Amino acid sequence: MQKISILGATGSIGKNTIDVLRRHPKLFSVYALTANNNIELLLQQARLCSPEYVVIADPKQFKQAKKLFSEHQLTCEVLAGHAALAQVACAPEVDVVMAAIVGAAGLLPTLAAVKAGKKVLLANKESLVMSGDLFIQAANQYNAQVLPIDSEHNAIFQCLPTDFKYGELCSSGISKIFLTGSGGPFLTSPLSELQHVTPDQACAHPNWDMGRKISVDSATMMNKGLEFIEARWLFGLQASDIQVVLHPQSIIHSMVQYIDGSVLAQMGNPDMRTPIAHALAFPERIESGVSPLDFSQLANFTFAEPEAERYPNLILAMQASNAGQYATTTLNAANEVAVDAFLQGQIGFMQIAQVNEECLQQTSPHNLDTIEAVLESDKSARRLSMNIIGNLSQPAMQRVGS
Repeated sequence: MQKISILGATGSIGKNTIDVLRRHPKLFSVYALTANNNIELLLQQARLCSPEYVVIADPKQFKQAKKLFSEHQLTCEVLAGHAALAQVACAPEVDVVMAAIVGAAGLLPTLAAVKAGKKVLLANKESLVMSGDLFIQAANQYNAQVLPIDSEHNAIFQCLPTDFKYGELCSSGISKIFLTGSGGPFLTSPLSELQHVTPDQACAHPNWDMGRKISVDSATMMNKGLEFIEARWLFGLQASDIQVVLHPQSIIHSMVQYIDGSVLAQMGNPDMRTPIAHALAFPERIESGVSPLDFSQLANFTFAEPEAERYPNLILAMQASNAGQYATTTLNAANEVAVDAFLQGQIGFMQIAQVNEECLQQTSPHNLDTIEAVLESDKSARRLSMNIIGNLSQPAMQRVGS
């Protein structure tokens, strides 16, 4: 019986994790569930999972959460605040940590789990985007096992040889990694129409069920750009080792090409329970609840290169990965601010990339050799991004809200 803490339990990954865990009550028990402020859903999940702790990240919600859990006679202890997130991530009783808090907010609790030497199921790509080298150093120093949950990175992991050594593609007989992406809901939309995209349209992903922030990132392909950066850190790759390929059907989740001409592809229905189950049970396999592929019903597979004009955020992320840690940290922060502004109707869809690019251009290179420096760089980029948004043309903002 392994005990697991789920950081970000009320999000898409968290909900899918609970679904997989409940299929295997003899293998896993839940130690802690955490949420930002969704108390009602957290209560429902606590009833299902009987955790020892629940954590509300927003301290302002603590009294309400405490009262609600008491009224429903749940015996789990209610905690609040960022320190409590780290507490349940590194508790001695915990074997596995699902790191599924979206965005920069997930960095510190995920690092706490890494420094406690846990088995970390990494769904928070921003941890590596923001602090790649420091994160990998900590994982090595504290013997943490980091397993990828993003479907693409989990697919790559499954297609690599079992004796793969970090950063050694050539000695493993590998020539290239193919990182696949659906292209989002606007793959075939005329470019002239993208400036009029609404938040609801951007969040309507054709294949995957995701939260609103990640859905917007998928529509701009920033999600793929962040995954490009994450893949470099996870597997020790150079930018030239990775090729992004559009695959609208989302059946092939990524591929590894070998020097003999072979290409290994991990395939499956677009359901996050597959990589979650794979990482939970690794190196064994367990049932995930995902329906197997019916090859008689599959449409033709298509592939294409992403257009730079359609997906400027993808190009920005690739450029940032070559510029260094300061650039990827800056880009991640700027994008979080810009996406939130778009969802609030403050800027247009194509202005997300504009904000990101201007923030990068206005940020001077600087060293990030401590987590404190990373967090300060993140804050500076957020302030700069908000200033950039404030200076954007008012007519453009009015069009978005109309």
